[in-house]
Amino acid sequence: MLIGEVARRSGVSTRMLRHYDSLGLVRPTGRTVGGYREYSDEDIRRIFHVESLRSLGLSLRQIGRALEDPAFEPSDLVGDLIRRTEDRLKREQELLERLRTVDASAPSGWQGVLRIVELLHGLTSPSAARRQQTVLAPAEDVPVPTELLVGAILTESDPNVAGALRWALARAGGDAVAGVAGGVHSDDVDIRRRAVLAIAEMSGDEANAALTDALGDSDAAVRGPAALAMGARGATAAVPTLVGMVVEGTNDVEAAEVLGALSRDPGCADRIMGALVGELAAHTADSAVRIRLTQALAEMPSALARGVLRHLADDEDRAVALIASALAVVLEERSDS
Repeated sequence: MLIGEVARRSGVSTRMLRHYDSLGLVRPTGRTVGGYREYSDEDIRRIFHVESLRSLGLSLRQIGRALEDPAFEPSDLVGDLIRRTEDRLKREQELLERLRTVDASAPSGWQGVLRIVELLHGLTSPSAARRQQTVLAPAEDVPVPTELLVGAILTESDPNVAGALRWALARAGGDAVAGVAGGVHSDDVDIRRRAVLAIAEMSGDEANAALTDALGDSDAAVRGPAALAMGARGATAAVPTLVGMVVEGTNDVEAAEVLGALSRDPGCADRIMGALVGELAAHTADSAVRIRLTQALAEMPSALARGVLRHLADDEDRAVALIASALAVVLEERSDS
């Protein structure tokens, strides 16, 4: 079969077939009397082998090695191709997200596009100082669009930059909560934590709904900040998580203070006291937990806490007894004043 017919049947151009010949990849086994290339059935099968390997991303040099070396093992090469393809897809995904960000910002003219690109470079800089500066002092006194802040806050690991981003996002208004709320349901615990910390500084029903969802999170670093924020807003749904934080010793002082604020509501106070006393009874052998629970009782209304503290003043655990006795005196003095 002559080269023109091979090209028509295989879909490989005559120019590429000649290139294959020059590289030794597919050399026609015959020549016509006039000197034209003549391909056998075996040559055509080899052409299809070459094209199949090209479709996997192999270079012509790699294909030549794969077809000629009987000892060639494809596993290493395929693994390398997978890694390279994953890297390329990651770069293309980043480009896609960047284009979507530019589009969502609705820039007016190319100057607007360039401004967004400049902000993107600033927010993705390897320098934490530059990222922070981009947020706090954007060039030309143009605020950073909410879309950029949302994307940055869910990926930022530097605590100072993250704080600046939360500050800016809390003042951005618009769809800030909606943009970050999706992070509350991420599979990545770090993203969920960043989302909750950001939403905790926002107000409104949408923010409260997202924080309420986070109260049931499996990770303490997510549900803890959500409980502190919701408890500070008077949400009694945060009580079990706050009591759990006291037991676990995770921001237990802050949790106790929020429980104290919630206990100003008589209906909630009994519930909180019941939970704290119940945990005391459940942790009779853990001195550290009982000390934290005893200290948390000092945040409760004096009328409710004094009796429990007096009882704990006779506790078998000497440390618990001493702390309870001292706190009972403080509450009595507070009540008298």
